[in-house]
Amino acid sequence: MKLPPCNIERVREFAQEGWTLGETHGIYHWRRVERNAIVLATDNGVLRRDVNIKVVRYFAYLHDKWRHDDGWDLEHGPRAAEMISTIRHTILSDLTDEEVCLLQQACRYHTSKHRTGNATIDTCFDADRLDLGRVGITPDPLRMASQQGAYYANNLQLLKRIKITDNL
Repeated sequence: MKLPPCNIERVREFAQEGWTLGETHGIYHWRRVERNAIVLATDNGVLRRDVNIKVVRYFAYLHDKWRHDDGWDLEHGPRAAEMISTIRHTILSDLTDEEVCLLQQACRYHTSKHRTGNATIDTCFDADRLDLGRVGITPDPLRMASQQGAYYANNLQLLKRIKITDNL
């Protein structure tokens, strides 16, 4: 599968700049969230039209960027959403205003809302939730925002077997 071009390398570099918290919410988590997002954004190897692939990929690297610690930092999502405004015209210059709004909403609410009804935002939520195993929590299908997320929460072994090669 060929993913559309985007500034993902630049976003990854930005996310890693100054990162001091380690790996619980760091690069390996972010890469798994990106992988999960790509899987959730495809249907039989074809990108879904209702999910913005750029937004879900950027979310993977930006949603935890402004955490203060690895514990219950409930304001890290809103801080990430605010930070997005500061890099809107530089690192995120390839996003439209609508895409920026989606990315901000996904970051702002990823720990406080169950679902939004927007396929892009809900894909972001589920991509992150499907990596809860890293902290000893088994993803709950009933707590997923989408049918695709619930399916993979029920079938984690299938999710882990899917290989993504483009840009990952």
